[in-house]
Amino acid sequence: MLVVGCGPAGGELARGLARSGVDVLVVDALPDLRTRAFSSAALPLEAIERFGLPPEVVASRWSGWQLFGPGDDQRHWSQEQPLGAVLDFGALRHWLGLQASGWGARLAFGLRAKRCEAVGDRLRTSLVGASGAVVEVESNWVVDASGQGRALIGDPPPSRDPLVRGVGVEWLLQVPEPLWRRWSNRLSFCLGSQWMPQGYGWVFPMQPGLLKLGVCRLEDPRRQGAQPALGTCLQQLQRRWLLQEAEVVDRHGGVIRSSVRRREPHRRGRLLGLGDAISTANLLGGEGIRHAMASGRLLVPALVEALAGNERPLDRYPGQLKRMLGWRWSLSGRLAQRTWIGLVDEQGDRRLSALLHGLEQTAAAGDLSALLFHYRFERYGGRMLPYLLGWR
Repeated sequence: MLVVGCGPAGGELARGLARSGVDVLVVDALPDLRTRAFSSAALPLEAIERFGLPPEVVASRWSGWQLFGPGDDQRHWSQEQPLGAVLDFGALRHWLGLQASGWGARLAFGLRAKRCEAVGDRLRTSLVGASGAVVEVESNWVVDASGQGRALIGDPPPSRDPLVRGVGVEWLLQVPEPLWRRWSNRLSFCLGSQWMPQGYGWVFPMQPGLLKLGVCRLEDPRRQGAQPALGTCLQQLQRRWLLQEAEVVDRHGGVIRSSVRRREPHRRGRLLGLGDAISTANLLGGEGIRHAMASGRLLVPALVEALAGNERPLDRYPGQLKRMLGWRWSLSGRLAQRTWIGLVDEQGDRRLSALLHGLEQTAAAGDLSALLFHYRFERYGGRMLPYLLGWR
């Protein structure tokens, strides 16, 4: 079994397969899984417990939300008990790799998958190292967990469900501890066209003395070349939040490309897609770790059956994944697209302000987590929401 990519999806799949006694080779383009750790990496507590994540991958815990905007508005929700954690994404990938190798999987780094072809009833995958040398691997099955690049399985047909593209930049800042405490124990976001057009910005607490400052947005095909540079937006946010004196410890960025209706093929013969390669990310909340790991865990028993000669569970896998993530997950993609793309002018800001005002009057901190992580938007008025977001 060849798994391409040792992120949350591929790493979780590899450790599950290895634990089941499967001979697994995991390859990743990174020379070190702890580098290029772009991810806001905020998870609800139940996900930490469900996947058995250890303390060394948890940078901090949070129990509240802080929203800036639209305009000069500020809103706060908090509770006594922790709601979730911010992960060290590089540490998470490294830990998953160690877990997989501890159960017997083989790991190879610095190898980028280029193509995959059938050779009889097996697959031959070409991998390219940093020097340009090509390594060929033959296996019974290949799983493409390479992320949004979809290195092997490729992009879905555009006419079926076009990919939405999002881009983000994040800086890791070192700050004095008193300044860190001002941002600790909460997730802070800025929303609205005056803050981050067609996207949002954030400050998340990491270990004491470290903050993550980031911005992201969906790309709008109608405004190609007109959207402001992400680096400029991040620097403006840094000044606005009085973080311009902080030392920048690390800079990284990332891209997500996801279908909205989640109808893309999950399989091509003995080649399977996983995680971001099949658009599992939460576009509304801007996070993908939970669903990537869930997709990997769900695929383990189906692949074990396929290796034993029974491929029927693989045919059922796409439907099982949709049922597990729920109908709200699919609808959230459309909601996210409408919400973020619409934050480009005062009209979009007014819609969002109306929604946030309603949440401020009726929701607690836990309700906000249920909305963004579990898509419980219908509890705030199934008839009202389409009007607030401009669907009608």
